[in-house]
Amino acid sequence: MLAARRFLPSLSLLTAFEAAARTGSVTAAARELDLTQSAVSRQIKALENQLGVELFLRERQTIRLTVAGDSYAREIREALRRISSASLNLKANPHGGTLNLAILPTFGARWLAPRLGRFLEANAGITVNLVTRLSPFDFRLDSIDAAIHFGDAVWPGAELAFLMQEETLPACSPGFKLAHGIETPDDLLSAPLLHLTTRPDAWERWFTENGVAFGSVHGMLFDQFATASQAAVGGLGVALLPTFLIREELKRGDLVAAVNRPMQSAQRYYLAYPRERSAYPPLVKFRTWIVEELAREMAG
Repeated sequence: MLAARRFLPSLSLLTAFEAAARTGSVTAAARELDLTQSAVSRQIKALENQLGVELFLRERQTIRLTVAGDSYAREIREALRRISSASLNLKANPHGGTLNLAILPTFGARWLAPRLGRFLEANAGITVNLVTRLSPFDFRLDSIDAAIHFGDAVWPGAELAFLMQEETLPACSPGFKLAHGIETPDDLLSAPLLHLTTRPDAWERWFTENGVAFGSVHGMLFDQFATASQAAVGGLGVALLPTFLIREELKRGDLVAAVNRPMQSAQRYYLAYPRERSAYPPLVKFRTWIVEELAREMAG
């Protein structure tokens, strides 16, 4: 149900307020909107009257947001951005449907992007927009339809479709393995280890699973698998990397298993989406496709 009309100011009033709030100037807002200063001032005053709240403090020839005005400006700016994004998506694809998908950087670049053409070819008319998100967010505050999630099966306010388990492998360059004489799990204790900041206990888990007694585990830190894998290729150390993301490097011989002891990750990959979007046709088609695509590859 829509809010009462008195709580739905016209777009012209909101754009005038947002421009003045962002620029801190009625003059700059008027120039941006191609209006006169008096027109912008009247629109802001009309908005204040409609809401019954003072949005700006007026001091001589300057304006300054009130506490209430600052909070309102943040929400209105996001609302206008979402309206603009929805309009742009509709203009770009008026007959199909648009799926705004949040991806994890390495998963998106290494796995999804090379295969996405097959989905688009099989679903003519659907447009997929990709944005990067590293951690869960509130779907209510973002114009995102779904997200690739790695972690526990928890995302407040969202449903989760299981995608796959993950296997990691201690990998390094062939030259690095030879230079450090790595043959057994214990040999890794004396080798430089590369760590991912989002998985701070991964090496501790690996050593424990392989019966290796260890003290503190130190090494270089990386925030993404892509940079960690390139560092491993460059001979900087051994990294615990998802095997499905480094298949090409292993095939080419740029990376080898430092020790052939893969480990199942404690967490899983999921497709997360808000419950109210679960029947959205582009999302339904993408969910079916990615689940089947991953199942086929994991089986092969």
